[in-house]
Amino acid sequence: MVGVDLDDLYGLPLDRFIPERASLVRELRSDGEREQAAAVAGVRKPSVAAWAVNQLTRTQRREVDALFAAGDALREVQAGVLGGSADAQDLRAAAERERAAVDTLVTIARGLLSSGGLELSAATLERVAETLHAAALDDEVRGQVSEGRLVRELRHVGLGGGLGGATAAPAARPGAGRSAKPARDAGTGGTRKGARDPQAERQAAKERKAAEAAHRREREELRKHARALERDAAREVDRAERALRAAQERQARAAEALTQAEAGVQDAEAGLDAALAAHRQAQKGLDDATR
Repeated sequence: MVGVDLDDLYGLPLDRFIPERASLVRELRSDGEREQAAAVAGVRKPSVAAWAVNQLTRTQRREVDALFAAGDALREVQAGVLGGSADAQDLRAAAERERAAVDTLVTIARGLLSSGGLELSAATLERVAETLHAAALDDEVRGQVSEGRLVRELRHVGLGGGLGGATAAPAARPGAGRSAKPARDAGTGGTRKGARDPQAERQAAKERKAAEAAHRREREELRKHARALERDAAREVDRAERALRAAQERQARAAEALTQAEAGVQDAEAGLDAALAAHRQAQKGLDDATR
C-alpha cells in the first residue's frame, strides 16, 4: 500500500502539485486502494496566494510566531480599549506591530513567488497579506494556516487591526474645550484669586459628568458595533461553510464517477486485449487449416 502524505503534497512547488497528485492516485489504484485514491483525487490545488502562505508556515516559523504574538497583543489591546484599560495610543502601537509582522512575511512571500516563477501581482500579494492578518486575529484561521495546507486565501471579518478604523477617544477632561476664566479681582465685586467659587465647581462637576456619560455611550456604541459585525461574520461563515460542503460533496461524487469510468476503461481494454488474442489464435488456426 502506498503511504499517503498530503503534507508532502502541499509542500511541493505549485507546478508539481497536479502531476504528483495524479501519480499518487495511480499508485493507490494499482494497489487496490480505490477509496483512498478517490479521496486524494479530490484534494484541491492551492491558489497562488494560499501556496505562498503554506510555504511561509513551513519555512519561516520564527516570523510566523512573531505574527501570532503581535496578533494576540493587538486583540488584548482592542479588548482593553473596549474595557477602558487601554487608549488610542496603545491601539495604534499594537496595530503597527501587527502590520509590521505582516509586511515582513509578505516581503518573504514576494521572494518565494518570484523564485517559483509564479505571478507576482499586487492582488496576489494583497491576498497573502489578508490571509496573514486573518491568522493573526482569528484563532480558527490561525489553526488552518498553521497546518500549511490552505487551498484558498482567507480574510478576517471583524474589528480588524484598529476597531474598524475607529479608536476610542480618551475621556474628556473637566472643562476641556473651554478657556479658564481669569480670577476676578475682589475690588470689582468678584471672587478673590484662590477663593472657592461654588458656581464654577458646580459647572466643572456638570461637565465632568457629561464627559463620563459621553465616554460610556461611546464605549457602548463600540460594543454594539462589534456585536453586529460578529453576527454578520457568523452568518457569512455559515453560508460559506454550507457552500463548501455542497461543493465538496459534488467533488467527491465527480471523483467517484471518474474512478468508476477509469475502471470501466481498464476493463474494456482488458476485454479488447482478450478479443485480439482470440482473433489472432483463430486466424492462426485458419491459416493452418488452409495449408
